[in-house]
Amino acid sequence: MIRVLLVDDQELIRAGLRGILRERYGFTIVGECSDGTSIVATVRHAQPQVVLMDVRMPLVDGVAATRQLRAEHEEVPVMALTTFDDDAALAGMLRAGAQGFVLKGVPAEDLQRAVHIVASGGAWLDPAVTGRVLTTYRATPAAPTARPSTVDALTARERDVLRLIGRGMTNAEIALELRVGEGTVKTHVNHLFAKLHLRDRSAAIVYAYDNDLAGRHVT
Repeated sequence: MIRVLLVDDQELIRAGLRGILRERYGFTIVGECSDGTSIVATVRHAQPQVVLMDVRMPLVDGVAATRQLRAEHEEVPVMALTTFDDDAALAGMLRAGAQGFVLKGVPAEDLQRAVHIVASGGAWLDPAVTGRVLTTYRATPAAPTARPSTVDALTARERDVLRLIGRGMTNAEIALELRVGEGTVKTHVNHLFAKLHLRDRSAAIVYAYDNDLAGRHVT
């Protein structure tokens, strides 16, 4: 069972998510929040494997809540959830550390798959708005970081791994694609993250798109 925490200010939306993410499909809802105020304490208590985070909420919105959560519990992945094609807000969620985003109107099967992928260490960018969101992301000034290396710093195998991360694949899927062990893939991921100063898989997806490595986004 994948342990999911729901964070959304609308009870009707949370009820709908509970219906989609049921135990019969391999999910269990371990907690709910109506805004981001208590997100850190709730995660500490409920120990979810994925947080489904609404973007637009009163008091503490999804961007601020994601930033707080990543500072305290970096290991817990966040997936942004929104009814709006709000490119700036979704780009803000990526920059705050979310592992991706999905629109609330997607089919139930797509939402279930997205949660599975994020829980297993992957990232999910809804293909319906990915191009626009990444354009906004790249146009938004980021905090100063160490000077990034170029893709030329990667080995051929690390470049292959980055390309497949850019297509939304998990480590297990990459291992099957490249016919290597999952541990080997994890090593390549750690090396390319260090070389390119990437924070997480969503940042790696952005980098892959920026450098024309991702090709078609696989969902």
